Amino acid sequence: MFQQITILGPGLLGASLALALKERGLSQKVHAWSRRPQTRAQALQTSWCDAVFESPSQACAGSELVVICTPVETIVPLLEQIAPSLTPQTLITDVGSTKSLICREARGTHVNFIGSHPMAGSEQTGMAHARADLFDGAACIITPLDEASELDIARLHQLWNAIGMDVSTCTPEKHDEIVAHISHLPHLIASSLCSYLAGKDSTWKQLSGGGLRDSTRVAAGDPTLWKQILEQNREEVLRAIDGFENELHALKTALLDQNTLELVAQLERGKRFRDSL
Repeated sequence: MFQQITILGPGLLGASLALALKERGLSQKVHAWSRRPQTRAQALQTSWCDAVFESPSQACAGSELVVICTPVETIVPLLEQIAPSLTPQTLITDVGSTKSLICREARGTHVNFIGSHPMAGSEQTGMAHARADLFDGAACIITPLDEASELDIARLHQLWNAIGMDVSTCTPEKHDEIVAHISHLPHLIASSLCSYLAGKDSTWKQLSGGGLRDSTRVAAGDPTLWKQILEQNREEVLRAIDGFENELHALKTALLDQNTLELVAQLERGKRFRDSL
């Protein structure tokens, strides 16, 4: 599919993408860059990496596709930095968890950028946890702007589909509304629950079962990365919190009023949704 691609930021997602591409024979060469020297050295020891560079511009030279896999705050600055080393035909995408701000600001860099968000990953981070099957069966959202080439959109669709993803397309704004509810809000709920329980007797957690671990797994994610995501998608996250507060208030009211019918109705609605996932 590609003669050469560049991965900027070969952490969990970036290295997993490179592994998936190489194992499926979808890219002849994979070049990489990381701001950390130790990560660059580690990448050189992997099976998926053909060359590592000390600057992102050097890493991107000659690549048909560049995938930016760094924290969301660094994506646009990297676009500005690599722009001089790209050709008009070079396709650039990312794996960021927010899209509206990134896609709007990317316009000003005058590069051929189309946003992507593979809904894969875990609470673990770093190249050491990379695996080629990370994307199998997961969703991926492509967020082109109006001026995006239909051919480039199709190329990205083909790329993510080829590594096993279920691909859909929407506007950056719609993307941010969706993920605020299905990704960002669940993380906040899990994290706030853990924060609340952290103030209780420390021996209680020794008595907990799998339910607490399962429902709070995502709270183990990197707080610094999540701070960036939440700040970039602030408005949509606040709207999602408002909606959830209304749901929680309704549940509290049903308990206060001893309204068994409403209590059971909410529990059953929640079970139906969970069973449908």
